[in-house]
Amino acid sequence: MFGANKGTAPELNGRDMRIGIVQARFNEDITNALAAACVAQLTALGVQDKNIKHVTVAGALEVPLALQAMAVSDDFDALVALGCIIRGETYHFELVANESGAGVTRVSLDHEIPIANAILTTENLAQAVARQTDKGRDAATVAVEMAQLLDNLR
Repeated sequence: MFGANKGTAPELNGRDMRIGIVQARFNEDITNALAAACVAQLTALGVQDKNIKHVTVAGALEVPLALQAMAVSDDFDALVALGCIIRGETYHFELVANESGAGVTRVSLDHEIPIANAILTTENLAQAVARQTDKGRDAATVAVEMAQLLDNLR
């Protein structure tokens, strides 16, 4: 029945999915924790280790280009963007946050591939640390859920 699952979280199964992860190395302690939580959650959702491709780039502004290369390969069911941008004393924070976010969204829409965006944008290191594990897990869950949804819609 159409709409029967409205408001109900789907049962997720990533067993046959191929997931690409792009991790920014800037603020590496945070992004390593994001990546570890993301990979652990993907595994818990059934994604096989051999079907997870994890690459790193310098910073958040480089993430969209690596995502685009993955998207055009048609090798992935979903992608994950990982990074951490912490506000400093200059306008650079807004530039990096806005441009990296817009780039991730553009790649997703242009290539019709789900991208879970877990590029943290925080006021300080403490906020980033508080979010690193949950957001890494959330990104994995969103990637699998959206890949499953798009597969069902197509």
